[in-house]
Amino acid sequence: MATVYAVGVGPGDPELLTRKAERILRQADVILAPVSVPGDASVAHETVREFVDETRQELIIHQFPMTSDKSRLIPAWQEAAALIADRVASGKDVAFITIGDPLLYSTFIYLLRIFRENYPQIAIEIIPGISSINTAAAVAEVPLAEAEEKMVVIPATAGIESITKALEAYETVVLLKVKPMYADILELLRQTGRTKSACFVERVGSARQKVLTDISDMAAHTPDYLSLMIIRQA
Repeated sequence: MATVYAVGVGPGDPELLTRKAERILRQADVILAPVSVPGDASVAHETVREFVDETRQELIIHQFPMTSDKSRLIPAWQEAAALIADRVASGKDVAFITIGDPLLYSTFIYLLRIFRENYPQIAIEIIPGISSINTAAAVAEVPLAEAEEKMVVIPATAGIESITKALEAYETVVLLKVKPMYADILELLRQTGRTKSACFVERVGSARQKVLTDISDMAAHTPDYLSLMIIRQA
């Protein structure tokens, strides 16, 4: 039976793919890679390029707009699901590749819902991937949690009030999507005395990786979209 594989390809370093992810990528008939802007390179595809044989496998680069406008997003999700379902109906295995993990702030979550509702006959297997959170902690040598400590992961776009409450309640706060709120976050670190217990990590696992632990360096830097912060108790 043809299968849809959701393959987490990790944060950007091909060596951080799991052995199972590599096996699935090499054997799949179709690889579908997401991109947010037409013409841009897919980070997921660039990560796994060496494992894909485009002379034998079909590569589909599909746009998923970077917007919260459901009137644009839902058609993109439905179109991707239909493309995949069409390939599966013809007996082809399809690997949907996503940076990080397929079930952690991933586009595949929305596709999974569509498959369950509209294509329940399609077999799905999810291959977990190493998240940017784990990789960032590793390169920065920052413990995420130990003993009875609690950790929370929130998108910075939830707002400064949510971030403030998280800092009060948890020993470790991981902020994703920090770019839109970057200046406000840095100011909050100053106000709460967390400037020496925070680290900023950008494009982790890639050639463009950057790790900053000094608040002055952070303030002088313009963050990339693929960046996060790990904030520990002061």
